[in-house]
Amino acid sequence: MTTESAPVPRATQATAVRRAASAIRPPRSGDDGTPVPRDAGEASRRLAPAALLASDVLALGLAAALAAPGGWPAAVLLAQAAAQVLLHAHRGLYRTGLSPSVLAELPALAGLAVAQWYIVAEVVSACTPHHSAGWAALACAAGIQIAVSCGARAAVHRSVLWSAARHPRSTLVIGDGPLADAVTAVLQEHGRYGMRPVGRVAGTGKDTEATAGAGSGEAPPLPVLASVQDAGRAVVQNSVRHAVFTVPPESAPDGEELFALFTRHGCEVWLISDHGSVVRSRTTPRPDHIWGFAVHSLHSGRAGRPARLVKRAMDAVLASAALLTALPVMAACALAVRVCDGPGVIFRQERIGESGRPFVLLKFRTLRPADENESATRWNVSSDGRMSRAGRLLRRTSLDELPQLWNVVRGDMSLVGPRPERPYFVQQFSRKHPGYRARHRMPVGITGLAQVNGLRGDTSIEDRARFDNRYIETWSLWQDMCVLARTAGSVFRLGGS
Repeated sequence: MTTESAPVPRATQATAVRRAASAIRPPRSGDDGTPVPRDAGEASRRLAPAALLASDVLALGLAAALAAPGGWPAAVLLAQAAAQVLLHAHRGLYRTGLSPSVLAELPALAGLAVAQWYIVAEVVSACTPHHSAGWAALACAAGIQIAVSCGARAAVHRSVLWSAARHPRSTLVIGDGPLADAVTAVLQEHGRYGMRPVGRVAGTGKDTEATAGAGSGEAPPLPVLASVQDAGRAVVQNSVRHAVFTVPPESAPDGEELFALFTRHGCEVWLISDHGSVVRSRTTPRPDHIWGFAVHSLHSGRAGRPARLVKRAMDAVLASAALLTALPVMAACALAVRVCDGPGVIFRQERIGESGRPFVLLKFRTLRPADENESATRWNVSSDGRMSRAGRLLRRTSLDELPQLWNVVRGDMSLVGPRPERPYFVQQFSRKHPGYRARHRMPVGITGLAQVNGLRGDTSIEDRARFDNRYIETWSLWQDMCVLARTAGSVFRLGGS
């Protein structure tokens, strides 16, 4: 059983009070756990980060063409553009948010533009003094870049807001009381935030009749869902893409189960903070806002799309380079396996990847299993007497994992992420260990934070899940580089299993 086919978490014993029944339709067979279809306006939102990146590159190109000193090598400008993209991604300048504003981005854009032009000029001056630039030229280049970037970004933001208002996405509001009423009313009245409430998730059925309305009395009442199971059906049937908590998930009845449900279906999860009450461990440092309400994006464990694109690009480049570099080593490994263990050098096995999707993982064969059942259900083979000396060496050095570089190039895996497991064990561990299923919120990896902390082979699954979820919730490109460096060190220490 994969995470896509997993049942909706247990429901509470409360009875839901339904209103506006046309909004929440009866469940269709086979809907539990299936991905939610994309709405008509999501294409524009998904293209927004790419449009912002293009705006920044255009601004830099115009600044270089109009004001940069002549004779600067093209490689310098390309390096400057790459550094700009990375810095802007690090500062979150490719996240549009609910209320994107150029004025809010201006300090970061201006500071980074001035800093990068000054640093590049200093580097060029040190390497080729005859290409040094004066302060006036640098100031002019930075000014042109800032002006063009702000103008282009303003157009992108306006397009995003227009698309959000034209194609709002279905939204569930979680919570009871006046705050939930007010938030529901605001979302119904102000369409530019791109959220269309289709239901309210009440905690335990208490006072559900009173909270079924929209708060203002003018908008039509919403159905009240008093169980996690009803919420799961609503997510699928209404293609829900946003979930807005008016209380922290750990403080709401069944809040943790609801949070896991929304995360599994790929919803964007938000928390409205009342009087500064925020769950710091799960929120972004800078809140957005909805009509005066501070709203924090809860870490669903999915990196933003720009960051995911950067991670994927890094994976593709590094994995391709590593694959080419390691070809002689892989050829030697393949020869050793062929000589010691006979034909069948590559071992293929089904594993579970991001969002519960199965894929075929590649390894050098270190042991020939008795049958498919043993391959799918036997946990650890490190002490198996059938393993040859070549197989033991490959496992101790982790060289048997090298073919997985091809899985990374193909996009099945990432270089860094939670280690993928077989479907049988995913089913078992998901039932026994809280948080194990949440490991599939990001692409699986060749190595991960759990592995570099010694959690390999026959070690605690609960500890692995804890480290994997911590990695997901604190993900950054720098953390990936640190994990890769520590992995290289463990290989030289023969830290395989």
